[in-house]
Amino acid sequence: MRMENRVALVTGSAQGIGRAVAVRLAQEGAKVIVEDRFDSELAEQTLAAVRSAGGDGCVIAGDVSSSGDVQRVVAEGIARMGQIDVLVNNAGVEHNAAFVDVTEDDYDRVLDVNLRGAFFITQAFVRHLRDTQRGGRIVNVSSVHEELPFPHFTSYCASKGGMKMMMRNLAVELAPLGITVNNVAPGAIGTAINDKLLNNPAQLNALIGNIPLRRLGTPLDVANAVLFLASPEADYVTGTTLYVDGGLLWNYSEQ
Repeated sequence: MRMENRVALVTGSAQGIGRAVAVRLAQEGAKVIVEDRFDSELAEQTLAAVRSAGGDGCVIAGDVSSSGDVQRVVAEGIARMGQIDVLVNNAGVEHNAAFVDVTEDDYDRVLDVNLRGAFFITQAFVRHLRDTQRGGRIVNVSSVHEELPFPHFTSYCASKGGMKMMMRNLAVELAPLGITVNNVAPGAIGTAINDKLLNNPAQLNALIGNIPLRRLGTPLDVANAVLFLASPEADYVTGTTLYVDGGLLWNYSEQ
């Protein structure tokens, strides 16, 4: 049980990759704080899955784009669970638009959730670790687009590129506190956010043709990588990105 006696906070965990991460950590003994924008039926389903996996936890609602909300989420999580040992910054949004058509509101929403939110909830978590004089784990769910250009998703790529540099910088700054910081960068994963792609056979086949392993990834593929980086097995891993992309970055090209 690699995560026994540890409490993990997983943002955006009502469904998709976030839910898979929450359940996988619970299978290894973690207690899980299921965070999402709303305390919805989906969030409660994740908590039920965590408990079915042998773990325990709670649901705490909060908007990660609000610095006030993220401070409250961390404080409430500590109050309810006693401590937090692992933070998984999974919450994220994207917006498909030509660069010339992106509105300020669209840009703000993507950057506020994906980068600003991760920055300030990480800050609140690190203050907790510092004040309790404990080490910890920070794992960001980034994207291959922290490295790979993606036309019509410039704000998304900017947010993930920023997350990469934030991770590298914090890994150096927080190492003396015993805190490791790493990214997991998924490629094409079969989740609801990709429903449009999944229902377009021509586009889907073109994408799979770019993936050496010739399949889409699953949320569990990503969750297993997060588990490794959150576990004691990764004690000497910090400041790096683990790509979970089936080899997509080898020679990707837009069709």
